Amino acid sequence: MFPQYDVIVVGAGHAGCEAAAAAANLGSKVLLVTMNMQTIAQMSCNPAMGGIAKGQIVREIDALGGYSGLVSDHSMIQFRMLNKSKGPAMWSPRTQNDRVLFSLKWRQLLENTPNVDFYQDTAKAIITKNNKVAGIITGLGNEIYSKSVILTSGTFLNGIIHIGEKQLGGGRLAEKAATGITEQLVSLGFESDRLKTGTPPRIDGRSLDYTKMEEQKGDEEISGFSFTQTEKPKKQLSCWITYTNTRVHEILKKGFDRSPMFTGRIDGVGPRYCPSVEDKINRFSQRERHQLFVEPEGWNTVEIYLNGFSTSLPEEIQYEAIRNIAGLEKARFFRPGYAIEYDYFPPTQLKHSLETKLIDNLYFAGQINGTTGYEEAACQGIMAGINAHQSINNKEPFILKRDQAYIGVLIDDLINKGTEEPYRMFTSRAEFRTLLRQDNADMRLTELSYHLGLASAQRMQNLSRKMDSVEKIKSILQSSIIESDESAAYLTGKNSSVLTSKQKASQILLRPAVDINSIMNSIPRLFESLKDFDKESLEQAEIQIKYEAYIEKEKQLAERISQLDNLPIPVNFNYDRISSLSAEAMQKFKKIKPETLGQASRISGVNPSDVQILLVYMGR
Repeated sequence: MFPQYDVIVVGAGHAGCEAAAAAANLGSKVLLVTMNMQTIAQMSCNPAMGGIAKGQIVREIDALGGYSGLVSDHSMIQFRMLNKSKGPAMWSPRTQNDRVLFSLKWRQLLENTPNVDFYQDTAKAIITKNNKVAGIITGLGNEIYSKSVILTSGTFLNGIIHIGEKQLGGGRLAEKAATGITEQLVSLGFESDRLKTGTPPRIDGRSLDYTKMEEQKGDEEISGFSFTQTEKPKKQLSCWITYTNTRVHEILKKGFDRSPMFTGRIDGVGPRYCPSVEDKINRFSQRERHQLFVEPEGWNTVEIYLNGFSTSLPEEIQYEAIRNIAGLEKARFFRPGYAIEYDYFPPTQLKHSLETKLIDNLYFAGQINGTTGYEEAACQGIMAGINAHQSINNKEPFILKRDQAYIGVLIDDLINKGTEEPYRMFTSRAEFRTLLRQDNADMRLTELSYHLGLASAQRMQNLSRKMDSVEKIKSILQSSIIESDESAAYLTGKNSSVLTSKQKASQILLRPAVDINSIMNSIPRLFESLKDFDKESLEQAEIQIKYEAYIEKEKQLAERISQLDNLPIPVNFNYDRISSLSAEAMQKFKKIKPETLGQASRISGVNPSDVQILLVYMGR
């Protein structure tokens, strides 16, 4: 009934979809197994993509040839570039999306990918032979064989939904949990644990009074995620801001004695940086209000997502509290908020390729590794899909380093440090964030992906044109000599000191108040030289000139650190022979089995002295 596949992807969430697309576009024959064909790439929580650090990840996925950026652009109902008041390393694109259109576009892209087959069923076990994966056994009892398997189970592994004192089995509300996989993997020697996440109530937008809220419009200029020319919406929908208050907090506290968070019914640890509303008012009791975002779910629906009000309190408490929020006094529920508890596998059991250490050609991606968020899942998916294809074709794994991508930071953090709470990406996690900007993701990654065979020739041509344009712009700015008299009015208007002698345009651009658009529009001959270049190339040239010293400094630091990554540790290295190692370092090295000295240095609990001892012992 079933042919043998190169790659079986279990789960069609954000990780699974990117994994299937990547492996298939590289040439592997892929089977995507999902419990429900109608929920492919479903936005289970908020209808949005990107945000702080997450937007950088979506642009990196796009630069590699993944689909998340394309789908997000196609389904956006609002676009905002966050942190524009800060330096470009902090700029983060974010889209509000049409939930239905997002899922539909993903399915269309996958159905138009020739090497992807679909099958609606669960996976209750993997098939292994000689410590190597050989396929899966489905809930209907079918044995489907493959050369590799990627598990992207999301929140479905033994999922339990909590609403007050009610408990329901499920991976999402009204969708059953997946059983069998955890128990089998544990029997094979894997460690598992429990995590928790949550979601807020969905509300009927027709019952809200928006005049009592603050309007949050999208940016006038939409850049989007994809480095390809995707069509942008001609109009945008607004989001709205409102706040909790002391009355709301008092009502919520009435339900604490029935909250699964406070009564011990939930064992899993929840996300620290996206806490439930009851957790917020408990931990930050001194605050009189908390901000809430009222977010539309799409172009053609009245359904509203109440961002910031994630909760698992009893329904009647949720209802009463929400009706005491400004603008929500007559709110009607579509469905209540709930918490969900699920199994995950501590990611220290993985290699950098996301292949498991115990079973060859078995890969984990997404929330099964302890992450939270669509973007974190999607980037793991594309990397697992690439590496599954690489492995079965006897090619080197595709590994991104910490100075190459936020994706590299995320995976390196997971496998070296593990996580005991849902992992979320932040710009502060990246020590080379000046290098890892959202604007240069294509310049960092597209050529690498093109040589793999994933990024298209068209993407490579676009990149070559962009890089050529940037160099020409920089050359023009560095060779254009600006006279004092022609720049005086412009600099005075910018509250910047006028020139005492002529100066290169590139030097003037270094001033904090000066930007490339205003200076070229104020000096006619500079405008004539630069008018034919596109906005993206002009912005990139400006960033490179303004931040050249900082970028160079980070590059030099990255090069020094990478020297340790070039020193491999033998696979069966005997750490017991080094008695001078600290007990914690000994334990972590034996458990994680770092492949290089650089990886060893990044493991939590390992001191520089431990690395130095290892360095000396290896005769380096």
